[in-house]
Amino acid sequence: MNKKELKEFLDKKVEQYNVPDFIPLDPIKIPHQFSDKKDIEIAGFLTATIAWGNRKSILNNANKMMQLLDNSPADFIKNFEEADLKSITNFVHRTFNSEDLKTFLRALQRFENEYGGLEFAFAKALKSSTNLLEAISLFKHDFFQIEHLNRTQKHLSDPMKGSAAKRILMFLRWMVRKDNAGVDLGIWNEIQARDLYLPLDVHTGNISRQLNLLTRKQNDAKSVIEITNVLRKFDPTDPIKYDFALFGLGVFKEL
Repeated sequence: MNKKELKEFLDKKVEQYNVPDFIPLDPIKIPHQFSDKKDIEIAGFLTATIAWGNRKSILNNANKMMQLLDNSPADFIKNFEEADLKSITNFVHRTFNSEDLKTFLRALQRFENEYGGLEFAFAKALKSSTNLLEAISLFKHDFFQIEHLNRTQKHLSDPMKGSAAKRILMFLRWMVRKDNAGVDLGIWNEIQARDLYLPLDVHTGNISRQLNLLTRKQNDAKSVIEITNVLRKFDPTDPIKYDFALFGLGVFKEL
């Protein structure tokens, strides 16, 4: 396929996979359970943090987190006191455990108190950066200004250290994209869809290479930049809509 044909092919696949039927089996299902903006972004952030491994397990454990937050994540983050965290025990999703969750909750409360929430914490980082990958690195540095175990830092990736940062980029896609199909939530206005980067994983990486959209073999930050730059040529204002096409092609093995 030439570039024009490839764009037309991917556009059709976006239409095929960027549909509400995508929601029930995807981690994005969890923030979709809420209607309040603050509930959505906190539920989304925590869900994206544990979004690796078996999908059923991700959804089950994300729901457990919401239950621990009384199914009112924004209210919990705003009002919890240290004693309230004593009830958070025995939570585990792979290597993310109760102590990691408590650290994340403390950091989220600090962001709420100091910046007015996650959106404005990210916006602050972006204003001090040349692109969103740099902003994620600054965001992480700021996030862990509270007391924490060193091991907990691994649960928030840093693209400036070479990571593809798939989960945080997926979360940003959820929050930023104004999605006419109603899948991505698009509740943030401080960051633009044109600034997003592709949440690169095994599926999207393999398909991107099969379609000659990506030459680099590793799924790392350099590959994220390479594939995103290609997708921006297809749609400069909303390049990451193609995540649906690439992910769908990979999961359903259409190629």
